[in-house]
Order: sequence, then C-alpha cells, then structure tokens
Amino acid sequence: MVHQLSRADARRIAVEAQLLGPARPDDLLEVVRHLTVLQAEPTSAIAPSADLVLWSRLGPSYDVAALRDAIDEQRLIEHQGYIRPAEDLALFRAEMAQWPGVGDLTGWQVARAEWVEANDACRRDLLDRLRSDGPLPASELPDSCEVPWQSSGWNNDRNVRMLLQLMVARGEVATAGRQGREQLWDLAERIYPDDPVPDVEEARRLLHARRLAALGIARAKAAASPGEQHSVGDAGEPAVIEGVRGTWRVDPSLLGLVGAPAYDGRAALLSPFDRLVQDRKRVTEIFEYDYVLEMYKPVAQRRWGYYALPVLYGDRLVGKLDATADRAEGALVVHAVHEDEPFPPAVAEAVRAEIESLAAWLGLDLDLV
Repeated sequence: MVHQLSRADARRIAVEAQLLGPARPDDLLEVVRHLTVLQAEPTSAIAPSADLVLWSRLGPSYDVAALRDAIDEQRLIEHQGYIRPAEDLALFRAEMAQWPGVGDLTGWQVARAEWVEANDACRRDLLDRLRSDGPLPASELPDSCEVPWQSSGWNNDRNVRMLLQLMVARGEVATAGRQGREQLWDLAERIYPDDPVPDVEEARRLLHARRLAALGIARAKAAASPGEQHSVGDAGEPAVIEGVRGTWRVDPSLLGLVGAPAYDGRAALLSPFDRLVQDRKRVTEIFEYDYVLEMYKPVAQRRWGYYALPVLYGDRLVGKLDATADRAEGALVVHAVHEDEPFPPAVAEAVRAEIESLAAWLGLDLDLV
C-alpha cells in the first residue's frame, strides 16, 4: 500500500519526528538518541549549532554544560564532525572494518589508502603516543609523516589532523571530548562501547530505520552530501505527496497525523544546520521554503543575513531571523525578522516570544535594531 499524503500531512510528520511539535521533550540524552545526530558546527554567531538544536527542542531549561558533560562522560561521542549516541557507534564500526571500502574503489579512496600506507610509521607513532599518554590534543602529537598531505585548501600540510581523521575512518582512534577549544584524541578501543558490531548490510538497515524515525518522511535515495546522509533505503512504508514528484518513505508510527486538523504547534527558531532544514531539496518540496545559509556569501549578496535562523510556526517555515549575539555588549542584536509572508498577529506574538526566550537563555539583553 502506498500512502497518499498532502503537503500539510508531510510537514506535520516531519515536524513531529524532529521533536518540534507542541509538546517539548525534557531529556537531553533522549532527544539526541531520537534525533540520532547533532552537527558539531562551531560557528557561534548566536550559539553553536548543537546548542541551538537542543535549545529549540528543550527550551530555556537546556543547559549547555549538560551536553559537554555527556560528551566528556562518553554517553555521547563526537564522530567525524557529528555528535552521536555512544551506542550508535557500533553501526559505523561495521564500515570502519572495511576501510577504505570494498569492490571497485574510487580514485579518492585509493589515494587516501596510499597516503596512509606511505605514512604508516607516523600512524604507528600516533598510536604509540596515545596508548601511553592519551587522550591528547593534535598539537601534542608528533608529525613524522614522510609524505605531506597535499591540498589546495586550508588542510594543506596539516598532516597529523588529516591522518587522525583517516584513522577515525579506520576505527583506530576516536575523539575523547575537548580541552578548551582543542579536540582530544584517544585509542578507539578506550572510547567506543564494547557492543556487538553487526555486518555492514544489517548496520545500514538499522541506520536507515533510525534516520527515518528522526526525519519522519524522506526519499529512499537522496543525493549524497558531505557528512550525514538523508537516504533511508527501504525503511518505513511507501508514500506519495500531492503535488510532489516521486515516491517517499514514511514512518508508519506517525501516520496518525494524516488528515489531522491544522497543526498550529508553536514557534521555533532553528539552527541553519538543523535536520529539519538541512536537506534543502526536501525543504523546497514539502515546505515550499526558500533558504540558503549565507555565511559563505559576500555581504552584498546576502538576502537574510550572515547566520539567519529559519523560523518555524506550527508546521510551516515562515521566515528568517537575522540576529547576532554581541557578548561584548551583552545583547542579542536583532537586525531583522524576515517574514516570507506578513505574519498574522498570533504568529508575530509567538515569534517575538521565542526571540525573547532565546535572549534570556543566552543571558543577553534584547536589542531590536
């Protein structure tokens, strides 16, 4: 059976799956376990992305120290730029054991494997140093690479950092929290739980199921993207969305929302890296929402601001908040609230209340420019 959904149905399912419905959750670890992933993006124009994602779900009760404690205690683990529940790492270790891959390898896979082999002595030096003195920041690890990392970007000659990242992919080392702003590294065997590791196909099936539960509705196959993917394979059940081409997969536990009354929900201010908006194609198709993160654009080309936060009201994305946390002045400076369509009074009031809540949570005064 293929489920017939309206766009409103699909939006409600997506919002509810992302824990952005009217009822707020109240447990940090349970939120991360359900969402499966927080992007550890450090840009702090307002607050780091992981903190914004948790604040938008948990509200003013969210304490940033609780997230840091959970990472330090290894209940959550930062893995390749994403914070994940420790128990999920077994699903990634299946592929680590097959690094750099199986079957016909791509050119970049071959090149990375050859670079690691050429610097095997350095790899062993890093393992020895971590075994005896870890966890350690990269700045305290020896660079004995014989072949430097070649890149046209900022990673050129950053040999130890690049080797550590590939050793993470190989399952040899793992991140172990932070020391100030520096990432700490240690042997993976000390960090990852000693959980049974499924075979690759079973791990992929479980990841698809976990991902669909967090997204609610998604394409079976989505375009590959850096970092966390959006595809869900055969998880869930097939669905079509009125006015949208192709077949989707939907979490059957959320089908009770189909045909429900208008979903007013609440207002929420989202990180630009929030999973609700991260798949820009899905956002366009289901939410009919136009959004681009403009921090990489020249100032003259920006429409909404350097780090504009998508504004959610109920099951609609209705605008963008251009704001900056000016900690030197002790203020959350609101440069503009961009309304995609003029806000009705109830929406304007709810969005204003959420902006005030954000300022209070940050411990800043609110400055409306």
